[in-house]
Amino acid sequence: MNNSVKSIAVFVSFICAFVIAISCKDEVLKQESENTIIAKAVIKSEALKPAFLPSKDFNDYWYTGEAEITSYKLEQARYGEVRDGKAVLVFVTEDFLPEIQVKADNYSKENIPVLKLNATKNFNTGIYPYSIMQSTFYPVSNNKHAIKVSASIQEWCGHVYAQLNNRDDFEIKSHSYFQSEADQEISLEKSITENQLWTQLRINPKSLPTGNIKAIPSLEYMRLKHGTFKAYDAKAELKDNTYTLFYPDLNRTIKINFNQEFPYDILSWEETFRDGYGPNAKLLTTKATKIKTIKSAYWGKNSNSDEGLRDTLGLK
Repeated sequence: MNNSVKSIAVFVSFICAFVIAISCKDEVLKQESENTIIAKAVIKSEALKPAFLPSKDFNDYWYTGEAEITSYKLEQARYGEVRDGKAVLVFVTEDFLPEIQVKADNYSKENIPVLKLNATKNFNTGIYPYSIMQSTFYPVSNNKHAIKVSASIQEWCGHVYAQLNNRDDFEIKSHSYFQSEADQEISLEKSITENQLWTQLRINPKSLPTGNIKAIPSLEYMRLKHGTFKAYDAKAELKDNTYTLFYPDLNRTIKINFNQEFPYDILSWEETFRDGYGPNAKLLTTKATKIKTIKSAYWGKNSNSDEGLRDTLGLK
């Protein structure tokens, strides 16, 4: 074969490879596009009831570029005793990306408006401290399940983390320093999450589910009690300004007391469950009572001169 023929053969091979590469890329992009459409469709097709239409009062309160921060005096049951501490509930609206399920950096009509709750607890057990945080991302439309829930617990023995993502099913990933739990990946059918109820209450308490329901207990409870991730039978009741959730199989009751007037702020809560180990285990009640509420763009209040706001919240 002479050089001219070889050159033509090489050129033809290059063109073929290029065409194949472009075709593969187009197929990948097509598949990614289809996956994106499917992901959006999953969220959109999940509507459980007509979408909530925010009122002027709702928009004026929740869309001012500030978060609502409320501090609470905490009495936390742990290891068969009640410990003093502090809890904080931070509510803020955000734009959320439905596919990768994180806060959006930029506005887009494809984003999902959510009311986010970051709930923290800090208390000591003897010599060592506990730090707990749960995050819930719940659509303002109030007609879908939470898009994402996460929880982390840190103490001197180690730390654990759990995350629930709302996709075709609920996808749960859990990581723990305990051998019996270690790293887990679980798929569950969609159902009510206890975590979302706190945020749903702030949008419209009358929309809270009542009667005999199935609910996934809070990720905090499931990790502290080393429970099995699943939906449990529960009885839910809304009476005046109190929402109660009772799990017969867990012998656990949650009571949330709130202001019946907008913005339906949470005044206090109780959680009763069997705590401790062996013969020392007994029913104990965790309690949280409101100290102070402020509205603040706290993410910009990060200088030493801003620490006075912690005094305002009673957190020092």
